[in-house]
Amino acid sequence: MRVLGIDLGSREVKIVLMEDDKIVKKQKISTMAFYRDYCTYNGKITVDLKKLDIDNIDKAVSTGYGRNNTDLSKFKVINEIKAHVYGVFYQTGFKDFILLDVGGQDVKVVKVEKGVTTDLELNEKCAASCGRYLENMANVLEISLDEMSKYYENPVELNSTCAVFSESELIGKIAEGANIKSLCAGVNYSLYKRLKPLLTKFRGKKLVLTGGVANNLALKKYLMSDYDEIVSVSDPQFNGAIGCCLYASKFLV
Repeated sequence: MRVLGIDLGSREVKIVLMEDDKIVKKQKISTMAFYRDYCTYNGKITVDLKKLDIDNIDKAVSTGYGRNNTDLSKFKVINEIKAHVYGVFYQTGFKDFILLDVGGQDVKVVKVEKGVTTDLELNEKCAASCGRYLENMANVLEISLDEMSKYYENPVELNSTCAVFSESELIGKIAEGANIKSLCAGVNYSLYKRLKPLLTKFRGKKLVLTGGVANNLALKKYLMSDYDEIVSVSDPQFNGAIGCCLYASKFLV
């Protein structure tokens, strides 16, 4: 059986194709390019699977920001929480965990016990605790995200709670002569400080990281003081699309 999962994110669209519960194709496209090059609009958005070189689909599920815009006869829509939880099921086999998903424009914290979601917290109001914040700050520092994520020691103190004002604060620290490693650590630690209030009520031994920020080494180091085990899944950015596929194969008739 061939199942398709699409996670329509704010920055990127993630596509996963599974055959007999094995991933056979992964594809990531910028959201703008996806809608421009692979979709048509006639009251609702229709995705051209032929342009994506995908055919013979038995079942398909979509999630994400644009999940309600797609008009595909074979598609079932599920919410992002369900998609990401099922993605963790597939990638880890865990049934008890705390999920932290830091996306481009939102943050999700979900508690799962015995395979059931028992609590959750969302932050969709401010970019300062999301991936967009890190991207903006990396641009100010003229450094890649991967390089910036390596530094966690001796962080410069950044106190602004607004993503926009944080850039000005960071420029001020640069003018004061702070070194690049401490500046990078300061950015990473400021993200951790913003995430911590969301995590305080989610106690558990195992924290699973998904989303693009799951690859941030510094954030993992900071979180180690709060949890016994920090787990990064193999495909953190594709986790939602993977969860869509698992849901399609296990629960769609």
